[in-house]
Amino acid sequence: MNPDFRGLIREGDLVVCGQATAEPLTLTEALMAQAGELPAFRMMVGPIFSDTFSATRAPNVSFQSYGVIGNARRLARAGRLDVIPSNYSAFCAAFASRRHKADVVLVQLAESGDGRLSASLSNDYVIDAARGARLVIAEINPDAPFTFGAEWPDDVPIHMRVAARRAPAELASPPLDDISRRIAAHAASLIPDGSTLQFGVGRIPDAILSLLSHVRDLGIHSGLINDAVVDLIERGAVTNAKKGIDAGITVTNQVIGTGRLYGFVHENKAVSVRPTSYTHGQGVLARINRLVAINSALQVGLDGSVNSETLNGIAIGAIGGQLDFVRGANASAGGRAVIALPATASDGTSRIVARVETVTTPRADVDAIVTEWGIAELRGCGLAARARRMIAIAAPEHRDALSAQLRDAAS
Repeated sequence: MNPDFRGLIREGDLVVCGQATAEPLTLTEALMAQAGELPAFRMMVGPIFSDTFSATRAPNVSFQSYGVIGNARRLARAGRLDVIPSNYSAFCAAFASRRHKADVVLVQLAESGDGRLSASLSNDYVIDAARGARLVIAEINPDAPFTFGAEWPDDVPIHMRVAARRAPAELASPPLDDISRRIAAHAASLIPDGSTLQFGVGRIPDAILSLLSHVRDLGIHSGLINDAVVDLIERGAVTNAKKGIDAGITVTNQVIGTGRLYGFVHENKAVSVRPTSYTHGQGVLARINRLVAINSALQVGLDGSVNSETLNGIAIGAIGGQLDFVRGANASAGGRAVIALPATASDGTSRIVARVETVTTPRADVDAIVTEWGIAELRGCGLAARARRMIAIAAPEHRDALSAQLRDAAS
């Protein structure tokens, strides 16, 4: 039986739900179905991989997020999503400090045979949000994996429990294409034996991971893991033996994949789903050996500035954990911060530009930029050398125009 939210949601409430594959689908679907009968409230979402939050329904609901990821783009295109520009670590910390205060929290939990509860697929901001909430409703999902590191704290009350009617959301790996494979071939050359990896979702990180089976003693310390990690572990490439911390343990903040991944992490003590303060903490990241952070972008400027948030003034991306991990990799002994992206957008325009419209990662923090045309090593380079190296990895048909823009700017 679906929960009845009438009388539970109050005017102006901030409702926080689990994000990405941790979305409690039974609860969120019921909430959206009943939203028209409820007082106006605010809904905090993260990446959305379900069809729960439609832009055409629930006009009395105001949506907020720290970025525009997955189906959150539908809300953003309809003008229904207010984006909070924040590093992921700071966004999560704001719930711990009560800068963001949730009134109602909806969470998906896994339950072990002996009754212990786990936040399962994500250990992000939800526990801290629940700690200060008026009402916490937990969806107990028998298909959600019980993960270590994400155990539900005894001091955080659960006011209502609901049996899940849906399996957890899944996100399958997208098919690889020629451009992602070419980018991956360049990026993989920057990953030596003994590296510890951080990466996101999408074709490019999946393509890079697919080329690393021959690398020895890889470690994982990432904001997320996906099905591709299972392949690397099963092939013996990932041992987590040389990370410098958490020997033998794959560390992540979120688990985003399919049932294969969920089965792998279930009650697996070699995987730890840690809180954001640990997975993204600068003090922790600096202790890791050879941390290689692999992130993407919408644009990169000739000076190395990275834009992962907006195009033509419209929010279509996120800051996320990019700057957290770029700076963490720069502080890591032997670490590398890699930004990998196609040289052109789907409409044929160059993603290497004279100047980015929004700076997500400042030029001072940038290390290596990778496109299908090569690698631009920018760390320690002056602006003139940076511009030459960036133009060299732009698509050939855009190089003359970029060179002309550079000359015009200098004159």
